[in-house]
Amino acid sequence: MSDARQLPAPDEQPAPHAPHDDGYSGAATLVTDGAELSVTVELRGHFQPIDGHYRWYGRLAADPEVTRLLGGRRASVTLRTPQGRALAEAADPDPWGRYRVTGTGTPPFRTAGTRPPGM
Repeated sequence: MSDARQLPAPDEQPAPHAPHDDGYSGAATLVTDGAELSVTVELRGHFQPIDGHYRWYGRLAADPEVTRLLGGRRASVTLRTPQGRALAEAADPDPWGRYRVTGTGTPPFRTAGTRPPGM
């Protein structure tokens, strides 16, 4: 028997976020280097009063096509959801193959401070 500790699967870990955080979970389109790929995302964000910017972040669900497209490296990407689009950076994948994405400014989802289109 090995003493090596195994990391729990990502779905066994609740995604901690403050109650005032905004967020989006669901389908999105990842665009990079002229390629588009349908992905599943879990995104959160909050206004950072120290520097006056809205910071958003999250993970792309593990997907062999994302790994093939990004190749295990950082990349500038665009994320599109039914609620909006935004530039982001995709970072190195975690042990489960999920890429972290981060952005500053308007996120690709509605926030508590935004109104639905047409209002």
